[in-house]
Amino acid sequence: MIMRLVCLLAVVLTALALAPSGAHLLELPAKMRLDRADYFTVQSIYRGWALLGTAVVAAAVANLGAAVLLYQRGIPVWPSLSASVLIVSTLAVFFIWAQPANVATANWSVQPDNWQALRHHWEYAHAANAVLLTLALVCATLAAVRISIADPGISIADFR
Repeated sequence: MIMRLVCLLAVVLTALALAPSGAHLLELPAKMRLDRADYFTVQSIYRGWALLGTAVVAAAVANLGAAVLLYQRGIPVWPSLSASVLIVSTLAVFFIWAQPANVATANWSVQPDNWQALRHHWEYAHAANAVLLTLALVCATLAAVRISIADPGISIADFR
């Protein structure tokens, strides 16, 4: 039962981590057409979104926990382990490309001369993270499906 709950939690947390990056990816084409003033105005809507980083960390931990539990049961761990690695990779992408842009612009409240380069780093880092988190969600879901293959006696009633 614990293994099923951890895998379910891994899927849900990974989906929650994907939501903001997915929103950034969907907004990318329109935001790249904005002029300087409009772009900085739009960027102000993200104040407070840093809290969503907790979902990213929690998703990485949940997927790693699922990998450990799957390993103990002799079920292949590569989907959960891959999900965790992909999620941790998004943190690297964020801190290498997006966070320096946040710092250089004081969280998009200061408009430096190189704002367009910073915008590219910020937008494309979030787009890359949306792709990585989508792959992580597929892996986390695959791990959850593997449980039902390994233990066909599982039914929806087990989650009550």
